[in-house]
Amino acid sequence: APESLMQALEDLDYLAALDDDGNLSEVGIIMSEFPLDPQLAKALIASCEFDCVEEMVSLAAMLTASPCFVPLSTPLEEAVALRRRALLHPSGDHFTLINIFNAFQQRERGRGLGVGGWHPGGCPTDPCVSPVSPAPPVRAELLEVMRRIELPVSPPAFGSDANALNIQRALISGYFLKVARDIDGSGNYVMLTHKHVAHLAPACGEGQVCTGGPYSWLTRRCPRRLVELAPQYYLSNLPPSEGRDLLMEL
Repeated sequence: APESLMQALEDLDYLAALDDDGNLSEVGIIMSEFPLDPQLAKALIASCEFDCVEEMVSLAAMLTASPCFVPLSTPLEEAVALRRRALLHPSGDHFTLINIFNAFQQRERGRGLGVGGWHPGGCPTDPCVSPVSPAPPVRAELLEVMRRIELPVSPPAFGSDANALNIQRALISGYFLKVARDIDGSGNYVMLTHKHVAHLAPACGEGQVCTGGPYSWLTRRCPRRLVELAPQYYLSNLPPSEGRDLLMEL
């Protein structure tokens, strides 16, 4: 539909992927090198500036894989819940996905050494073995693209406060179009761009930066960082709302 096409072009413009003539900008050309949606590609490029590439490529790979947590039979629910809680990260879902990927990689390395690990074909007591399996090849492909086009790859630093801040900055740089505001403390969120309201699925954590589907994965963010990193004309064009007023006051 023409409306969808115009919205897509507007989103690309906000992401600095288009020049004044409507052609791909330098940033847009780099974004097009990645087999990712534009917002995730922009976040990955931003991770070069914020020195969190290792973490963002893991996250990008996880976001392109199947959902990690799959429904299991009732007898396994308690055991699975305990394992999930061990992987949850207080900063939000995106950090939890990185935790899951790192745990998967660690277990895979252990299996290679004969120390045990993920059961071949999927262990029924582990909530995220099969869906995570496609992520490492995707991650390797993304790193290969970055090396081919000579983007800097920073060393891993997951777990430090500075790294957590940098991951949030990279996410906001790509996903400011999907920022949502908690409106009642009970899981109801409103998107700032079009004021649609959605309820967080029980599997999601609390937060405000959405990726994947409209409300697939969320991470807490600071409104001041949104003001610092999102284009000013994007903030000015937000529809009237309490959230917009709060941002414009910062």
